[in-house]
Amino acid sequence: MTAPATTHTTRTVDLADGLSVTIDEYGANTEGTGVLLLHGGAGPRTMAGLATALSEHVFAVNATHPGFDGTPRPDWCDSVADLAVAYLDLLDSLDLTGVMVIGNSLGGWIAAEMALRDTKGRIGALTLLNAVGIHANMPVNQVIDPRTLPPQAVTKLSFANAAFRPDFSTFTDQQRAAAAADQQTLAVYGGAGFTYDPKLRSRLRRITLPVLVAWGEEDGIANITYGRGYADSFPNSRFVPIPDAGHFPQIEQLGQTLEVIGDFVDTVVKPGPAD
Repeated sequence: MTAPATTHTTRTVDLADGLSVTIDEYGANTEGTGVLLLHGGAGPRTMAGLATALSEHVFAVNATHPGFDGTPRPDWCDSVADLAVAYLDLLDSLDLTGVMVIGNSLGGWIAAEMALRDTKGRIGALTLLNAVGIHANMPVNQVIDPRTLPPQAVTKLSFANAAFRPDFSTFTDQQRAAAAADQQTLAVYGGAGFTYDPKLRSRLRRITLPVLVAWGEEDGIANITYGRGYADSFPNSRFVPIPDAGHFPQIEQLGQTLEVIGDFVDTVVKPGPAD
């Protein structure tokens, strides 16, 4: 018998101060908990496959940062901190607790900032996938600023497997305009540092939640040494490299990414009884 397909709905949730967030919901909220997926500069599509796969086990919410994919962004919403508060408001609105926040790239930065501000205990764990947000201690480990490179070079650094790299020569004018608008929005949220907050690393010691830092080993944007340093900044973290993947392990190695998250849940977040 074929298993029933997971339900998928898209809706917009109105939050405070005129801010709204578009979310894709996978599965049903039957237990008052779930996972919140936060994308990076490449947009919410980069998290859709992971959301779909996770929804076989848990309610999954894939959010679109205001301003991405043509969604509205109020002028005042212009920092990662603003997004962190907005997504905590979203968890309040959805009445979810014990949530695992899974963030890739910029989304990982947002997840960390959420955990620092979670006064209501909405978050149960973090999973950071090739996250940015901290400043590298050594210049050789600094995150590459994609604005300094042509798109083809960025994709080469981002994906270990050439088959996953988008072919920009096939983009329509509309697709090019949409991608450019997303990058402008990314620049707004990134602020002066663009890929980091110089003070974030020292604040991460205050996050006592279990944290998984999973890293595509062949990431040319944020290298694996940077990833290990990110993990070491948390008092309760696990670092797991993912072979044959770059900046988007959830795309290039979806199966391995799911296994890593599943093992983290089973052994750290919700460990079963000892044998």
